[in-house]
Amino acid sequence: MRAVASIIMNRANIEYGEFARVSNGGDVRAIIEQQGQFVCMRTTVGGQYNSQNIYNMNPTDVHYEIVDWALGGNTLSAVGNSIFFFNPYSNTCPRYFPANQIGVIYNRIGDHCFYSPTEKYRLT
Repeated sequence: MRAVASIIMNRANIEYGEFARVSNGGDVRAIIEQQGQFVCMRTTVGGQYNSQNIYNMNPTDVHYEIVDWALGGNTLSAVGNSIFFFNPYSNTCPRYFPANQIGVIYNRIGDHCFYSPTEKYRLT
């Protein structure tokens, strides 16, 4: 959870590219609510009801602690400056993600691969 919170904060604080425009100077809510970014923000996925959306979640103390930690300026060093992540459902992470090579592999944590922005990302 800290890794994903770190991605959100990295996106909110990057000074160039798509996420800089979306966050408009650090608006975390704009990053979280950006269309198509986080499955938990969708009530349907592939035309089917998404029962794992935020409206069905009951946050606990640990969730609030992680949010406070991230909003306090902390990020997980294991994800560095990564702004992309995904689960490849494979034992290996592709070198680049998304496919247009705007992110390069930084690290893998559990089932998820984390990607730092490349120079191509600046053009987004």
